Amino acid sequence: MKGNYQTFYKEAIKNKQGYVTKDGSWAAVPLMNSKQFAIIHNGEFVHTSRNFDCAKTYILRENRKK
Repeated sequence: MKGNYQTFYKEAIKNKQGYVTKDGSWAAVPLMNSKQFAIIHNGEFVHTSRNFDCAKTYILRENRKK
């Protein structure tokens, strides 16, 4: 799918309930009963972050490496 995935998840990103990159290749998904987020890259689990801000920072840093 072409387009900006962030527009679909705008409310979740605003409320710090999840994050997705514009191309949809990276996502931060909240873990149940926790402040932690699972980091997903191209459909595979790659990392666990302590909170939303750490998850977003991790995704942005890894995305720049490419």
